[in-house]
Amino acid sequence: MASESSFDIVNKVDHQEVDNAVNQAAKEISQRFDFKNVDAGIKWSGETIDMQANTEERVNAVLDVLKDKLVKRQISLKGLEADDPKLSGKIYKINASINAGITQENAKKLSKLIRDEGPKGVKAQIQGDELRVSSKSRDDLQAVQALIKGEDLDFAVQFVNYR
Repeated sequence: MASESSFDIVNKVDHQEVDNAVNQAAKEISQRFDFKNVDAGIKWSGETIDMQANTEERVNAVLDVLKDKLVKRQISLKGLEADDPKLSGKIYKINASINAGITQENAKKLSKLIRDEGPKGVKAQIQGDELRVSSKSRDDLQAVQALIKGEDLDFAVQFVNYR
């Protein structure tokens, strides 16, 4: 085995699944009895998800419904960043966004983790918002994947382009 094997560590979000989760949450909010006559709503506008209701508790309940729908669609909540409820007129609003990509700082942490605790001969390169891990041994790459899955990271990761 003279050739190198590699895979990429990424943090990607399937926008179609997020859209489906938002639509399911909107449907549930429109049908649930505890959301009647409280001006509760949720919509996705561009990169942000806007939630609203007439009380702080209700808008937090809308956020909980969204989180439930995201989890059911296998979207990690580590990427969800929600603001605190803000009063806008008579309505409380929460803006949330879903982060994708690995920041340079987090990529450096992962790279250091692989260097320090991973098998010898494994190389990690930062390429934009992803991290390429390569080695001559596929077993070493699988050991790196197990190492990263075992870590408690504050962002979601996926492994792609395994060759």
